Amino acid sequence: MAYRTPNMTDSYLDFANSAIGARLADTLGLPKPLKLERYKAGQPVIKGSVLVGGGTDARLLEVLASFFHAIGAQTVAHPQLPQWTPIANKAGLMTGRWGSEGKAGEKVKALVFDATGLTDSTQSDALYQFFHDAARSVLPCGRVVILGRPPEGCASPRQATIQRALEGLSRSLAKELKKAIGVQLVYVAEGAEDQLESTLRFLLSPRSAYVSAQVIRVGKPVGAGGAPADWAAPLAGKKVLVTGASRGIGASIAEVMARDGASVICLDVPQAQEGLDAVAAKIGGRAMALDIGSPEAPQTLVDAALADGGWDVIVHNAGITRDKTIANMKEHLWQMVVNVNLSTQERINEALVESGALKDGGRIVCVSSISGIAGNMGQTNYALSKAGVVGMVQSNAPVFAKQGITINAVAPGFIETAMTAAIPFAIREAGRRMNSMSQGGLPVDVAEAIGWFASPASAGITGNVVRVCGQSIMGA
Repeated sequence: MAYRTPNMTDSYLDFANSAIGARLADTLGLPKPLKLERYKAGQPVIKGSVLVGGGTDARLLEVLASFFHAIGAQTVAHPQLPQWTPIANKAGLMTGRWGSEGKAGEKVKALVFDATGLTDSTQSDALYQFFHDAARSVLPCGRVVILGRPPEGCASPRQATIQRALEGLSRSLAKELKKAIGVQLVYVAEGAEDQLESTLRFLLSPRSAYVSAQVIRVGKPVGAGGAPADWAAPLAGKKVLVTGASRGIGASIAEVMARDGASVICLDVPQAQEGLDAVAAKIGGRAMALDIGSPEAPQTLVDAALADGGWDVIVHNAGITRDKTIANMKEHLWQMVVNVNLSTQERINEALVESGALKDGGRIVCVSSISGIAGNMGQTNYALSKAGVVGMVQSNAPVFAKQGITINAVAPGFIETAMTAAIPFAIREAGRRMNSMSQGGLPVDVAEAIGWFASPASAGITGNVVRVCGQSIMGA
């Protein structure tokens, strides 16, 4: 599938990766963004070894060993974690020791550090030693995952303190390691260890190419779920509604949902019928022309879902912008944006959940924006609506959990679409370069994150808002 079209080409990215361009960038001190490795159907979760480390009394080593065996990964252990070898061998893993006599070992594709056992800031030396030794040994487009415990669930203030401190470490590492290396922190609640696999599969794979410096919370499962029969098609047998599906990010979401095995209902406004039909035909889905901002839209969707035997996933991608400073904004522009981007989602969610049209084990995935997190000049209406999406996700997570339904959101940064291609050159270049990856993301990057949230194996993930922005400086 081709996600980049000629009008979305990043010429500087191509130049910086040429022989002449790379030398010139070095000479002038210009950014040298690497071309990101993105997922291709059929490839393994990770290509290359994983270096495993841990602090005092690391609690997730057995879970990690089982996971790495399941994905066929090769692991090596940092010298400070001698207990990894017997645990790995028991799980059927071949593993070895990394480095010797103070010297670094082989280059690795990923670092995974189990910090769940850290209970006091005086134990932070374990973090220093591991990352000091391994920071230069991660291959380009590599991955770093730090595993901790949610501070709000810790047994003591000291434990909560060191666990919260992991956020500063992970975000700083994401800026220091460069080379398109993604760094994430995953807080795993006590008793939710068996819910980790879906998240690790996403974060360690090329699916998370444009996700970095994020904090993710994994808790006990909500509703029906579990590992799919085939991880290559986790949405097999599922029915997924994608709004705003006629182009751009919405079209990519629909394509990824179909690739992952889903039957996709592609929705957009009647004016986009031609593009909508083309996307639906391409993926073998169904087109549904509907103005979701209309008063009758929620009931129309309920009726359609019930007639279809219920839907499993709702992806709220549809959204609009009507940019003006608030002093120059007409009231109807304010109302239009808030209605389409936020109020409509609230009405649709409530209607589908209350009617049972969204099944037990259902997934609601919303598209927010870093504008809703950081704000943006001339976008008070848009930023309010997208910040409202964050609030909707966080406030509804415990409510919908009672019906066995999860709700999460992605917050895209600068994504290469026809819309961003029309932005003036200087602003477009700033958007591309002002992140740790020094480039814009692609629509598929947003779609892959949504696919992770939509998976039946992601029952332990709810109330999360994950930025797909390459660690943008906005809101950092």
